[in-house]
Amino acid sequence: MATYKEKVGTSVVNFAGNYPGAVEGELWYDSTNKDFKYNYPNVTTAGSWRTGNTLNTARQGLMGFGATNAAAIAAGGEATPGISNKVESWNGSNWTEVNDMNEIKVAAASAGTYTSGLIAGGNVPPPAFTANTELWNGTNWTETTNLNSPRRNFAGAGADSTAAIVFGGQVPPAPSNTQTGATELWNGSNWTEVNDLNDSRGQMAGGGSSTNALTFGGEDSGEANKGVTESWNGTNWTELNNLNNGRENLAAATYGTNTAALAFGGRSPSKTADTELWNGTNWTEQNNLSTAREQLAGAGTSTLALAFGGEGPPILTATEEWTGAGAAVGAWSTGTSINTARYGGAASGIYTAALLAGGEHTAKVALTESWDGTSWTEVNDLNLARVLLGSSSNAPYTASLAFGGAGPSPTQAQTELWNGTNWTEVNDLNTGRRQVSGIGISTAALATNGYTTTALNINESWNGTNWTETTDLNTSKTYRVGAGTQTAGIVAGGLPTGGNTETWNGSNWTEVNDMTTGRYAHAGGGTQTALLVYGGDPVTAKTEDWNGSSWAEVADLNTARALYGQGTGTTANNLCIAGNIPGSAVTTVEEWSVPSNVIKVLTD
Repeated sequence: MATYKEKVGTSVVNFAGNYPGAVEGELWYDSTNKDFKYNYPNVTTAGSWRTGNTLNTARQGLMGFGATNAAAIAAGGEATPGISNKVESWNGSNWTEVNDMNEIKVAAASAGTYTSGLIAGGNVPPPAFTANTELWNGTNWTETTNLNSPRRNFAGAGADSTAAIVFGGQVPPAPSNTQTGATELWNGSNWTEVNDLNDSRGQMAGGGSSTNALTFGGEDSGEANKGVTESWNGTNWTELNNLNNGRENLAAATYGTNTAALAFGGRSPSKTADTELWNGTNWTEQNNLSTAREQLAGAGTSTLALAFGGEGPPILTATEEWTGAGAAVGAWSTGTSINTARYGGAASGIYTAALLAGGEHTAKVALTESWDGTSWTEVNDLNLARVLLGSSSNAPYTASLAFGGAGPSPTQAQTELWNGTNWTEVNDLNTGRRQVSGIGISTAALATNGYTTTALNINESWNGTNWTETTDLNTSKTYRVGAGTQTAGIVAGGLPTGGNTETWNGSNWTEVNDMTTGRYAHAGGGTQTALLVYGGDPVTAKTEDWNGSSWAEVADLNTARALYGQGTGTTANNLCIAGNIPGSAVTTVEEWSVPSNVIKVLTD
């Protein structure tokens, strides 16, 4: 049996909705929904990987560097048919080919950021060791002072191209499996030999800075996998606690520090997807990569990382993004119901101040209800009763725009503006349509896609007075989710059924990674870079989270439903409002939250 903390007062409190003063472990009675609720402690993830867009060129033994998961460099490596000098840059969504390195190489050390980095040493045809060093300035590569000792299969760390450290690796003559602990320090002009590693090895991972570095894993001269971890303090290396899974040819994300790192992939003795998190003292096992691989590259930090390339087999283009350990797990809980059952309305606003307009139950309605965070109140109706309309709002619920839909005509163009009290008719859409998606605020909005006699890719922009047709979407669809702003928007899913996702930059639409589960008539809320989507047809409870580059499934709704766009809020706090639960319109509301505690219903 659960053990509860002291209840509010001397007995269970009666409260209409979610008791605002409840803390972790407290129980109360929701007199509106007639159920008991409990404030559970927040649950956190062990961290997870999401699939991102692939490299343009598959390769293994490549070099990677970058300070975040939104900006990184992938350079060199071995591809088909051989060693490469190709370089690609990551912008948080896609890889783009940029200027090549001067030297073809694989298994080198790397350090720095997206705009200021270096690559040193490595293996070059036919094969041979190199001491060559190249600097990256965000556009071009420049050859500079060589390492004191040529080597390959080693690691590096550094804040930028002016301060770096490299360590370990294999040393000539080739072929050789002789491992070194040699460490060299870069000051922006020259390499200086400093104190060696305590444990000589190659094929390790590393990161941090020139004064606070970390290295772990690798292979010794006897080809044994190593779990050794060493920390650099600017003068000396100190041995610390080993990896749980000793391995070689792994990758790391530990930009700027030796107290927080992520180790992933490698061979131990076979290819692994194993991921471990370093807290400055110990390694903790985390959720694995989706694809086991070795000779991969990494960039970023222990909370925002990238893994890319490697050998699976085959040689890979696959990119994965680490979402960060310890992130709160979101959950859906029962919320306060609306007054009138319906589906196909238009929702706008925020988690604590929302507006629901129009929709259909047995007939199309103009009903509008406002939410103040505790209860729904009927306010003044739309001028035109309709269903499957679009909306946008600058929140809370004092200014909203409703447009399109199906009313007396199957395709309405009528637009109405909400001022916090009343709806006023303003200028119509250029193309009347239903099943239209809304993006933006009441003075700067987009009306996207929709349906007349066929699915549309039309995009119209609202300037506060008029609608203007602008660049069409790439894909004609209906029943989509839209979110964001007039200059940075996103649409996802839709009919024909699919997970198609497009982003808007104010001028053009770009297709990005599809949703995990294709659907239409779903709902959601958020921004171009952080969107929560849930429900829809084919009838589902699935919820997905967009992080700006990829989708990940998160906790399902409690009740599967087709929503027709009735959702609003953010990826942290969201409202799933009414909708169609097969066969009938409903009043039920679910609340999504990622707070310090999660409210759950215990009984009905």
